[in-house]
Amino acid sequence: MIRDDRIQLNERFINVFKLLEERGDIVLNDRGGKGMGDFAKKILGNRAYGHIVRAFLNKDDKRVLDYRHAKTLCKVYGVNESYLLDGVGTPFGFDLPQSNANMELGKGTGNILYTSVSAFAGTAVEAGSFASEDNEFFAIPGVVGGGLVAFPIDGNSMEPVIQDGDMVICREISSLKEVKENELYAVKSNGTLWIKYVKLIHDHKGRIVKLKLISANYLEYDPFEEEVNSYTRLYKVIRKISAI
Repeated sequence: MIRDDRIQLNERFINVFKLLEERGDIVLNDRGGKGMGDFAKKILGNRAYGHIVRAFLNKDDKRVLDYRHAKTLCKVYGVNESYLLDGVGTPFGFDLPQSNANMELGKGTGNILYTSVSAFAGTAVEAGSFASEDNEFFAIPGVVGGGLVAFPIDGNSMEPVIQDGDMVICREISSLKEVKENELYAVKSNGTLWIKYVKLIHDHKGRIVKLKLISANYLEYDPFEEEVNSYTRLYKVIRKISAI
């Protein structure tokens, strides 16, 4: 009999697999390195095991992913190990630390992590890397929930909507399909962080392949496109705080 934890692991795997398809990291009939056989080779060690992957994806099949292969999946595709193995956090990106009065992480208490732009934009950020005196938790009435991060804005590309020196509070989204046009997002990609309006760019098969990033200060800053890859993260801006 399959343990409940393995069944739950496999359900999260199905979710991650679908998200990887959305990102274009898996293309089922592709022959250029992203097909089902390629995925099976990377995760199970044999490209002929595509049928086993399909079994994992079939909720009526009794075969389920094991923890060893789940860890391999996390390493190869940049999946959040805490999410896939334990169901904690979001499928991609690092886990923003959850505030707790008993945590020995940074300073202060609350549900929002305040950090610097450079720390947040790093390509190899992990929860433990925030354990420094430069970061602290705080709380704002009406802003609830976990996985929130705040950082200061440097530059005038989003004026007059967001001013240089303002602070934004963001929450990570788990799927690019959640993006709503004409709303603000923090876009983290390859060690760079932007605050922009976002439009999704699809290929001829309907996959999201690029993001069009648009500044509010369009007279000085032209729109540009950024390719979507396994390291692309989006965070919805939910609050702006300005100096008096």
